Amino acid sequence: MQYVPTIGLEVHAELKTNSKMFCGCKNNPHDGEPNAHICPVCLAHPGTLPVPNQAAIEKVLLFGKAVGATVATFSEFDRKNYFYPDIPKAYQISQYAYPFLTGGEIAGVKLTRVHLEEDTARSQHDQTSGSLVDFNRAGVPLMELVTEPVIHDAATAERFAKELQLLLRTLDISDANMERGEMRVEANISISETEELGTKVEVKNLNSFRSVVGAIDYEIARHKEVLSSGGALYQETRGWDEVKLKTFVQRTKETAKDYRYFPDPDLTKMDMASISARIGENMPELPQEKREKYSNLGLPSDQIELLISHRDLNRIFAELVLLNPKPDVLKLAGNYLTSDMVALVGAGSVSFATVEVGKLAELMNMLHLDKINSRTAKNLLSELFVYGPTIEEIAKERGLLQVQDETALQSIVQTLINENPAPVAEFKSGKTAILQFLVGQGMKLSRGTANPAKLAELITAALS
Repeated sequence: MQYVPTIGLEVHAELKTNSKMFCGCKNNPHDGEPNAHICPVCLAHPGTLPVPNQAAIEKVLLFGKAVGATVATFSEFDRKNYFYPDIPKAYQISQYAYPFLTGGEIAGVKLTRVHLEEDTARSQHDQTSGSLVDFNRAGVPLMELVTEPVIHDAATAERFAKELQLLLRTLDISDANMERGEMRVEANISISETEELGTKVEVKNLNSFRSVVGAIDYEIARHKEVLSSGGALYQETRGWDEVKLKTFVQRTKETAKDYRYFPDPDLTKMDMASISARIGENMPELPQEKREKYSNLGLPSDQIELLISHRDLNRIFAELVLLNPKPDVLKLAGNYLTSDMVALVGAGSVSFATVEVGKLAELMNMLHLDKINSRTAKNLLSELFVYGPTIEEIAKERGLLQVQDETALQSIVQTLINENPAPVAEFKSGKTAILQFLVGQGMKLSRGTANPAKLAELITAALS
C-alpha cells in the first residue's frame, strides 16, 4: 500500500522580555535558585490580577510582519482549563478564537496561526525527593506557532524548524535554544492512502532537530506497520525517548472541548490597530534577504548558511558589508571567516567578540591587492583580535609584505636555479609539473614574501 504521511507542527518559543507575561517578575527562568523569580500573580494567589506585557505582544506582531501574516483587528486572551502540578491557576492564559496572527509562510510552509500565552512551571523528578516544581518559568511569554498540515517528510519539518529558529534570533525576539527549552517542537503525524487525513498522533516536546527527525520517521514507520498488519491507530499524545529512539504513549489526545476555553474575564479585549501600526519600523534584514544579497556577491551557499546562522559570524560579516569593501574582498572575507577564523576561535585562544572588523577589512584588501599572500594572511589573523597597529604596519615591521619588485625576485630566481640543478633539468626536459616545486623553493628563499604567481612567471621565463 502507498501511504502518504502528513505532518503539521506546533512550535513554542519563549520570548525575550524583561518581565513575565502577566506580572513584573524577572523573565529569566534559567537564572538563580528555583522559585526565586515569583510573585503572587504568577503563583495565582487569590485576589491577584494579570496585566498583559505589551513588549511581548509587540514581538509577536513583529514576527507576523516578517512572515507575511495577517494581524487580527481584534484579539483577546482565553482561559485554557486543565490541571497539572506545573499550572498554578489550574488554567493557562492563552488564545483560542482570536489569535494575534493568522496565515504567513516560512521556508515554503504555510502557517495557520500564531498566538501568545504564558509558559508553565518546570517539573523536576527525582527518585529521592520525588517530584518538585520550579515556578521561575511559570508566566514566561510563550509564542505558539501552528503550521498547516502541508509537510510530508521529516527533512522538510527539520528545514522549517531551523529556519524558524534563525528568524526568531534574527528578529531578536527569542534565543530559541532548544536544549534549554526556549524552543519546543511538537509534531502531529498521520498517514493515509487517500486525500483524507488519517488518525493523528502528536509527539510533544521535541528539544532538538535530531529528535524532530527521529520522532517523525519513527512514527511514520510505526503507523505503516500497524495499518499494514490490520491494526488500528488511536489519537493520542506520545513522547520521544532519546535513548531508545522510539516514541511512547503519554495520554489520549485532548480536543478543544476538553479544555473548556472561555474569554479571560480579568483581561481586557484588544483593538490591535493602534498596536500594530507602529510595529516593524526598524525591521532587521531577514535571512532570505541576506541570502540573496550574499549570493549576488558570489559567495557559495554553504558559506552563506554558516554566515547567517552563526551569530558572531553574522554580526562580523554584516559589519564588514557596511564598511563597503569590494565584492572580491567580501568573497575573500567569507572564505576566511568560515574556515580559518572558525578554526582559530575553536582552538580557544581568542574570541569572536574581540574581532576588529576594520582590521579584517584591511587584511582582506591587502590580500586582494597582492600586498600579502595567503600564507601571510592566515598568520596575521590572530592580530585581528588585538587592538593596536594596523595590519599593514604589522606586516611592514615583520617584513611580511609581498615582494613585487622584479629585480629582487630575479635574484631569488637565480639563486634557486643554482641550488636546484636536478629539478631545473627536469623542467627543461618538458616536465613542467616540477614548476610548483621550484616556486615552493623560491617562497622559502623569500621567507614567504614573494608573489608566487610572479615568481612562477619569472622562473618559466628564465628556463625557457
